[in-house]
Amino acid sequence: MRFLILLPFLMALAGLARAEIYECIDSSGNKRFTNVKSEAAGCKPMNLPPVPSVPPPKAAPKSADVKPPAAAPGNFPKVDTPTQQQRDGERRKILEQELANEQKLLDQAKKDLAEQEAIRLGSERNYQRVLDRLAPFQKKVALHESNIANLRKELSTLR
Repeated sequence: MRFLILLPFLMALAGLARAEIYECIDSSGNKRFTNVKSEAAGCKPMNLPPVPSVPPPKAAPKSADVKPPAAAPGNFPKVDTPTQQQRDGERRKILEQELANEQKLLDQAKKDLAEQEAIRLGSERNYQRVLDRLAPFQKKVALHESNIANLRKELSTLR
């Protein structure tokens, strides 16, 4: 009997889920969100409204209810093979140009980083200041390396 009295109250509590979310900002200004209290040292808690709990998933449709994907309509434009090959060739050419340009930018970024690594300013007695000064140059190198890797991956998928 007591359970029946408490049931509506428990369901109302379960209907509103609330999580403690913390917003953390590191020294370089990057934001990170966490719900783990042990990782949230120095972070500020966010005041979020309660969110209704997730409704139960709908039952999977029966195999008779599943329809095959719709075919393209008869008037849907089709591209002939030579035109598609021409487009693929143009795409390959553009990607290769981008790759060459990115390689030049990477070489310049590495050169700039090497120049900055060779410089030691008098105001940088603390090595952390050197690392802080070099960080943007290292990020630039990493960005160009990532772009090159992505372009090479894209080129490898072309027919």
